[in-house]
Amino acid sequence: MQLIAGRTGQEYNQRKARHGAFWEDRYHATAIEADEHLQRCLVYIDLNMVRARVVSHPSNWAHSGYWEIQNPPKRYAIIDLPELSSLCGFNGVTDFQQAHRQWVTAALSESVVREGNWSEAIAVGNFNFVEKVKSELGSKAAHREVTQLECTYVLREDGEAYGRNFGGKNEPLSLENTRFWNEFSRTTAT
Repeated sequence: MQLIAGRTGQEYNQRKARHGAFWEDRYHATAIEADEHLQRCLVYIDLNMVRARVVSHPSNWAHSGYWEIQNPPKRYAIIDLPELSSLCGFNGVTDFQQAHRQWVTAALSESVVREGNWSEAIAVGNFNFVEKVKSELGSKAAHREVTQLECTYVLREDGEAYGRNFGGKNEPLSLENTRFWNEFSRTTAT
């Protein structure tokens, strides 16, 4: 993921003659139940460049999952389309592709906004699935709660990890949290 994210950011910055971070936050894995939750997650990811106002439809972004699902390459595919079709409940790729186009079209007619359950969650699915993930994580998830959002259950990361200011400006060091080397040497030597 780091290689893909880095290369995508470099190419976009070169094309747009810009500098700086392309991605808002660090890579983060989310366990998604293989059912309608996976279908909704795929559409959410497909609409990333629409939300960023880079394109008006995901078919206009040649490096998207939408593009690869609808126009599978003959070689060097990233997505295992038969397996993804099966995970989404389809027996054939063609039926899955048709349904996928319909999901994206329906989502574009609604509000295309960022949803925290896909970008800030550890697990998304039905209650039993999310509780199982929490149980398997053991002490790493002990202090996290399973919450319900409509018909979806979510095990979230701490909100603090996503509350940072991404304004693009670093805060200067203040004198309260700065120690000069010569001060450090004097205090440790005494």
